[in-house]
Amino acid sequence: MAVMKLEIITAEKQLFSGEAEQVIAPGGEGELGSLAHHAPLLTSLKAGELRIINDNVSEYFVIAGGFMEVLANQVTVLADAAERVDEIDEERAQAAIARAQERIAAQEDTVDLERALSSLRRAEIRVQVAKRRKSRANQRPFEKGNGFQCLQGHGLGETVATRPRPLG
Repeated sequence: MAVMKLEIITAEKQLFSGEAEQVIAPGGEGELGSLAHHAPLLTSLKAGELRIINDNVSEYFVIAGGFMEVLANQVTVLADAAERVDEIDEERAQAAIARAQERIAAQEDTVDLERALSSLRRAEIRVQVAKRRKSRANQRPFEKGNGFQCLQGHGLGETVATRPRPLG
């Protein structure tokens, strides 16, 4: 499969630089996927999970919003904050949730409510994504009973696994 250049950059560091066959990011209007040679694009990103796919292997990151640019077969993600999912300290994230909830509940004049809400949301996303990755790590993704349907002859004769979305 064709590849593109990908960079994930925060204010502190360059988190990822390499090739990717596919990038799936949490766009401001919903999940956004990009393949090699995608049309030029500039979009905002919301806090959530960013996935890089190479050779049917996914690598996961949590981002706290930012922007994504696709131009000349290169994807650049400028994230407010980002980390690899396997580096998330779940206990620390749970403690951050508790601290943010305490600050919000206190409603003191010295509390920056917007900042506390942002911290709460970021910590909740970190915990959600880390738990989801842990629960799926032990599953074989294309096994019967994991909610996947395999569709033969999709595209160029490959088999594609899909998870049906609930109606409504």
